[in-house]
Amino acid sequence: MALAAMAGSGIASAAPGDAVILNSTCTYPQVIAAANAQDPAATAALQNDPAANGFLQGLVASPPGSPERQQKIDFVRSFPQAAQFNGLIMSVATSCNNY
Repeated sequence: MALAAMAGSGIASAAPGDAVILNSTCTYPQVIAAANAQDPAATAALQNDPAANGFLQGLVASPPGSPERQQKIDFVRSFPQAAQFNGLIMSVATSCNNY
């Protein structure tokens, strides 16, 4: 469920805003701080789910702009039930450098 919190639309192709995520230079602590500021409950659920939290850490640790990061984005977008979190994901991706 928490992995779904970090997913986007159910289409495994580039979605609007993917470039922001793909090229982000934010660190894991910055992403968590931005997410927590915007939705503490979703952030707590993410952090309490080892698989989701590990996935997020791997995504952030992958080099910005890399094929590895794009593959991770495509993977997480394969969870259609997560489309409801698109706004939070984009907001975190565009604001995390402020934390």
